[in-house]
Amino acid sequence: MINILQSLSKTIHLSLALAILLFIGLYFGADGFAFDRYFFSWLFRYLHVLAGVMWIGLLWYLNFVQIPNMPKISDEQKPAITKIIAPAVLFWFRWAAFATIVTGLIVAYLNGYLHQSMTLGIGSGGGKNTAIGIGMWLGIIMAYNVWFIIWPSQKKALGIVECTPEEKPVAMRKAMITSRINTLLSLPMLLTMVAAQNLY
Repeated sequence: MINILQSLSKTIHLSLALAILLFIGLYFGADGFAFDRYFFSWLFRYLHVLAGVMWIGLLWYLNFVQIPNMPKISDEQKPAITKIIAPAVLFWFRWAAFATIVTGLIVAYLNGYLHQSMTLGIGSGGGKNTAIGIGMWLGIIMAYNVWFIIWPSQKKALGIVECTPEEKPVAMRKAMITSRINTLLSLPMLLTMVAAQNLY
């Protein structure tokens, strides 16, 4: 077991195997269920939650751990963060944001509330559609920030793309402020999504 846990790949494969075994157990324990629209709604909701946990987890890692602690790291040690850790974090961060949005839109479509939620429940009674719609729009804004502001700015700040010495601190600040905006929006976004599932 220790050998498995020392490898991330083996750990993830074992986790996936356990999830599949649990799914099979639940399937046969409930005398089976149809692989219909409800099943795919569940499947994409599961994928949506997985991607969202990765995305918001990394957002909070950046804002609660990496950014506040960078000034405490010596100049000799900073390249380990800027050349190795930060690019890896940003890879998973941006693709998790993309996956969260795509799977969320699929869930809304499969459950028949995509149009009503995207129009914030206007003309359809509000309530759940308004709540989930606010959450969806906040998520879309946050994903836009990731792909079109944070990532391009971080590429300059981390030296992935060429920029002038004057541009680098501007890019760093722009990425940090936009990341803070996403942190600001994260709690309202999560609140509206959970409210839509549980309060209506």
